[in-house]
Amino acid sequence: MSTHRIAAEELIDWISALFQAYGSSEGDAWRAADSLVSADLEGVASHGVMLLPMYLDRIRSGSIDLRAQATVEQDLGGLVVLNGHRQLGQVTSQTAVDLAIARARQHGIALVTVRNGFHFGAAAYWTRQMAMAGCVGVALSNTRPLMPAPGGAQRVVGNNPISLAFPSADSQPLVVDMAMSATAMGKIRLADSRGEPIPPGWATDAKGQPTTSAQEAITGMLLPAAGPKGFGLAVAIDLLCGALSGGGIGSAIQPLYGDPAVPYNCSHTFIAIDASRTGSDVSGMTQSLAEQIRHSQPIASADRVYAPGDLERERRLRSAGYCQLDAALVERLRQEGERCQLKRPLGAAHK
Repeated sequence: MSTHRIAAEELIDWISALFQAYGSSEGDAWRAADSLVSADLEGVASHGVMLLPMYLDRIRSGSIDLRAQATVEQDLGGLVVLNGHRQLGQVTSQTAVDLAIARARQHGIALVTVRNGFHFGAAAYWTRQMAMAGCVGVALSNTRPLMPAPGGAQRVVGNNPISLAFPSADSQPLVVDMAMSATAMGKIRLADSRGEPIPPGWATDAKGQPTTSAQEAITGMLLPAAGPKGFGLAVAIDLLCGALSGGGIGSAIQPLYGDPAVPYNCSHTFIAIDASRTGSDVSGMTQSLAEQIRHSQPIASADRVYAPGDLERERRLRSAGYCQLDAALVERLRQEGERCQLKRPLGAAHK
């Protein structure tokens, strides 16, 4: 499939201008754009710029409010509940992460939870910020039901992602980021847009039968990672986000690609732990363990062993500051730019 190579900084500026054309502030627009482009630079296209057309559909339909700002609903010092008021998830998440870091420095640990939220991109984008600020960071989000219970044939819980990041003495945080399904729905949508099959074990069709068809998987169900273990963790994350915030859980969360006028209604939870307050050398121990992993014996077919977060960091370095976007997506984005009468087209893109 044809792709276009576009400079990341140019893409961030262009997407920011698009959000601003719909009423976003310059700072909020930049944050959302940076989050999406960052995912593409790290090879996580399922959480990147491909989401932008869906975001814009929801902005036009009113289920996203670009002028909203998160408000504090409950403040207990180390525990804060925010109302996101249907703003872009990246905007409310930045508010929550900044608050979690500040409160962790006051109290040693802080939990900030958000209701009336929206998709916040890649969870690692948020935990990495906390780790770079010297905190152990945790980010959780719930999604609309996508997975059945073991032995079930009905979607009952989302594939709810979790990310954890640890500050490291070499300034390269150890970052874990995963959904509780065998893969993210965004990767299946990406495969569908490219006309590609999906691997066995990722999903079932609508009747609960295993499938390698991306189209059947979209209308079917995702399979939990590690079976009952992944399902159980997904249930716990749903409650840690929706129940703690007083937001949506289970079927109260709407399809991301459903009616764009209906609010998504997801919830997030962020936890920051000030590593300097524990009395131990968290950063040094993190670097030590990461190096042990990297220098462990690889199997014959592998060139090297990666610590969590290494692959994404390596992809960002290899990208040299450029994103590779499908030609069909670039054309859709250009159409969006024309619709908003942006003064400049989407870039000097190279095939």
